[in-house]
Amino acid sequence: MDGWVGAWTGGRAAVHVGNVADFNEQFFDERMDPAQRARRRRAAHGYACLATCYSPEPALLVLPAEVGGEWTDWLARELEWGPVEVHGGLAPDRTVARALAERPALAQRIAGLGRPVVHWGRTAAQGEGPELAAVRRYESKAAAHGLFAELAADHPGVVVPRQETRDGRGRAARRLSARAARGLTTVLKSPHGVGGYGTVVVTPAELFGAGGGRALLRQLVRTEVLPPRGPLLLEEHIDPGPDARLRDLTHDAVIGPDGTVHPVGAGEMLVAGTRYQGVTVGPGAVPAGAAGTARRFALAVGERLAAEGYRGWYDVDFVTDRQRRLAPTEINLRLTGPAVAFMLRARLDQVRGPGHVVRTLDAMPLGARLAPEALYDHLERLRPRCAGLGVTLLPLIPTAGYDPEPAVGLALAASGTGAAQDAVQALDAAQALIAAANQGLAGMFEALR
Repeated sequence: MDGWVGAWTGGRAAVHVGNVADFNEQFFDERMDPAQRARRRRAAHGYACLATCYSPEPALLVLPAEVGGEWTDWLARELEWGPVEVHGGLAPDRTVARALAERPALAQRIAGLGRPVVHWGRTAAQGEGPELAAVRRYESKAAAHGLFAELAADHPGVVVPRQETRDGRGRAARRLSARAARGLTTVLKSPHGVGGYGTVVVTPAELFGAGGGRALLRQLVRTEVLPPRGPLLLEEHIDPGPDARLRDLTHDAVIGPDGTVHPVGAGEMLVAGTRYQGVTVGPGAVPAGAAGTARRFALAVGERLAAEGYRGWYDVDFVTDRQRRLAPTEINLRLTGPAVAFMLRARLDQVRGPGHVVRTLDAMPLGARLAPEALYDHLERLRPRCAGLGVTLLPLIPTAGYDPEPAVGLALAASGTGAAQDAVQALDAAQALIAAANQGLAGMFEALR
């Protein structure tokens, strides 16, 4: 099988291991407060529900959180999967690697299947070596920036934001205040962070409103936006201008076992502040010019990663400026939220015909807290309404429905065989329908007040 699917799993059904927390924790400061570490682990374990779609077809799932079989059955029907063996609830309060070490029979079962095994990301549990060394190096936003600066001269349409490092928090605060005094907005980053953690956009008004640079940094640490220690990166904020469409783009690719780089595609991400919320991929999602620029640059990044020994999935994220140039911001040497959208698109194109547009929405708010059964019933009522719009509804993250801020992660898919924008408009309509229905859940409790 040619292309990225062949490089990823050989086109075979695979074992999917949801080790999101394991991957994230290798970049935590060892002195991180235990309570914060536990909160971040729980959130990562919920996000690991995306393990259902770490490849176009799973054979066995290892999930840290408990997930009802009705959810995977729903996906299996729509995506025409074969039998899927699900092992959920393995690691509610620990890493997946530790949970597997305590279950030798399951580890032997996985090995005995003889199928490809895909993880969210590489950790020491899969062994040291050049691949893990590359992960540790280029997951750093400072090292990624250095690589971007080396490559950008050969890529028209790409501009690299200026970045500087401050080792002490006092120095960072003074530099941040000096930039604010000149009216400059700054993107403040810790070298490592995921899902928006460790990255924040600081406007002059926010800095002065907090009482200055030192007070702002203390506030960001207290609210767990930034880690309490370590260097900080101060990066130029790229102004998209009044038209914020195509503000955040990504391009994904796979480096095969032989080091060949296989492009997967470009997507338009939905980002709230600095927190990733979802993506749209497929025909019409990203204009051809921007997609081509992102592809060429991402492949150049991949060639460098491959030369340093990395194998597997990666992406390069971009923001756009007023001239619609692309500014690369980070490399993710692992699976990502957009990777799931590409997996779904590949599977749907295979079983229903080519041309699908897929949108993932990782945390659609719910107007009320719902137990799993009630959440399933709610989405089941929405399924035929989405189908009436030509959209397939797929549940991806069903474990946050009873959280203090209840939400559900979904994917929406539409056929792009007609005009490119028709599918995107159908997804917009289905998203609006679901958002309204989710908020309408609050009305269930009005009569009880």
